Amino acid sequence: MTQDFSNQFQAIKQSLQTKNLTAAMEKISALKAVELPVALRIELLYLSAVTQRLANQFNQALQELDELLHLRPEHGRAYQEQAYNFLALNQQDKAASAFFRATHYNPALITSWKQLLKIYQQHQDTTAEQLALQHIAHLEQLPPPILGAYDLMYEKQLATAEKVCRQFLQQHKHHPEGMLLLAELGIQLKVYHDAEFLLESCVALYPDNLRAVIAYLGLLAKLGKHQRVVEISDEQLSAYPDNLQILMAKANALLGINRTEDAITIFTELLSADEDRPGVWLALGHAYKTTGNKQQAVEAYLKAAHYHQQFGDAYWSLANMKSYTFDGEALQDMADIEAQSSIGVEDRIHLCFALGKGFEDAGQFEKSFTYYEKGNRLKLISTGYDIARTEEAIAAQVEACRGDSFANMHGGFPSPEPIFIVGMPRAGSTLLEQILASHSDIDGTMELHNILSLASSVGAQLSESGKPYPYSLAELSAEQCYELGKQYIEQTRYYRGSAPFFIDKMPNNFMHVGFIKRILPNAKIIDARRDPMDCCFSNFKQLFGEGQEFSYGLEEVARYYQAYEKLMDHWDEILPGAVLRVQHEDVLDDLDGQVKRMLDYLGVPFEQACLDFHQTDRLIKTPSAEQVRQPINRKGQGRWQPFEAHLGPLLKRFRA
Repeated sequence: MTQDFSNQFQAIKQSLQTKNLTAAMEKISALKAVELPVALRIELLYLSAVTQRLANQFNQALQELDELLHLRPEHGRAYQEQAYNFLALNQQDKAASAFFRATHYNPALITSWKQLLKIYQQHQDTTAEQLALQHIAHLEQLPPPILGAYDLMYEKQLATAEKVCRQFLQQHKHHPEGMLLLAELGIQLKVYHDAEFLLESCVALYPDNLRAVIAYLGLLAKLGKHQRVVEISDEQLSAYPDNLQILMAKANALLGINRTEDAITIFTELLSADEDRPGVWLALGHAYKTTGNKQQAVEAYLKAAHYHQQFGDAYWSLANMKSYTFDGEALQDMADIEAQSSIGVEDRIHLCFALGKGFEDAGQFEKSFTYYEKGNRLKLISTGYDIARTEEAIAAQVEACRGDSFANMHGGFPSPEPIFIVGMPRAGSTLLEQILASHSDIDGTMELHNILSLASSVGAQLSESGKPYPYSLAELSAEQCYELGKQYIEQTRYYRGSAPFFIDKMPNNFMHVGFIKRILPNAKIIDARRDPMDCCFSNFKQLFGEGQEFSYGLEEVARYYQAYEKLMDHWDEILPGAVLRVQHEDVLDDLDGQVKRMLDYLGVPFEQACLDFHQTDRLIKTPSAEQVRQPINRKGQGRWQPFEAHLGPLLKRFRA
């Protein structure tokens, strides 16, 4: 916020504090004539709505809030403000719904919880009343600075929330609530190394704090440390044998280390105890899909939707089966659910992507794109992703990793075992993994987070120049590189079998090729490349489980693809011959030739099983799981063409 805008916003707030509504409205009207950044536009609409309500102009206030929520559908305080207006208009049901949404998007809004408590008591809903009482009790016992920081975090003011939290922890060094909040902020800011240290410390200091334990399990799972999740879950289950969150954390971690049957056993036991657990049905469906049991996966997803009709993830999981198609009646039912005003943003996003896929399968391309575009717009807003930051990170890699510096670097762990498949998502990497994992000398694993985690740990160390990773790469000693490479090999042992080589197909590792070659100089790296129109549009249509925020806008995904190409060109220049590029279309045209080319690069003999890859029975956990269990086909080529009229940002860059 510039100083001029800051002063004007502060003047509006002062006018509201002194109840000078006329002055507040005049200042708001003046700012409305200015073209403001989205974040400031949102704040102005909120202040305008508050002013209108205080002036008893309730319908005008609601109009302002509708515009605000279109810009940011997860604005908890906007829903609370909505509820106040509905109460003033004596629209009790709408007020209750708005208060509920307020607490959903901002659980720190204690006033909304107290309003909900009154409503639950009036309706004698004892279960909801107890839940509200628990939340109120928890919020009331929080130190005021921490409660305020939670409010800031939920309203996406992360930097201010972090500042408040750190100030509190300076005075109360090991306060569990402060540690928990700072860790959550670290996760949202993707400073995972710091967040992990905080949560590990919090659990060590306060072993009986279940919230800390569950938060720690969640972060470890996000970082791909599934074996550690299993170990901690087993420790905790001795004290809390029936805790649903810990049991689910363990089961999902078992999936992560390929103990699928053990995971399915936990899911089915939980459902035997209580069938009305849509989240467990969803997880069971994912487990069945991983093993290739399509029919059982579909049945589980349908059960999830049956027990929770607004459960968007259940519908998207069905759509994401690729071979599953919705009939006309199902599409209409889903469209009706998506149109309901009571549906949450995440569920709406999932439903939009499912409807986009459903109408695409039905050949109704205009309807399809409408839903794809809506789902992507909502998702991009919710992530707050800025492509410029990725472009800056890639420019930093180019600047920090120069040819002369890399030529004279030594050290690293000498293991030849890892094979990295990098590139864009939806570029054919799962197909390449399936082909190579069909070889008797190569184990397939999954998209491992270990390189990202190790790079993050190095990133926590400032370089001598005062700049963070990747500039600190040049300052790593041979011994440090050796230890980091050894760590990677040891950490990933859980995910592999006994073959002499294994695959790590985390696509985002393309950003860290320089780091990989410093710590694992003998590792092989394959760049999975696909036609940019097919690749970018496939990303735009895909709702990812986590990450890949760049994919939720045509402009964003196009710029990301170009930045990726730029960085891969740089790696080719400073590390000649280190990366083998495999074009997806070449694999489709000449499977035999490309398979032999890859095996020659890896230094392993040809095996017929690599050509018969679709017959290989293994666990696959990516959106392409079904496709790679089929022989080579061209179904994914040219899928963008029926949508060409809407794809200007892609056409401008890749077909001009």
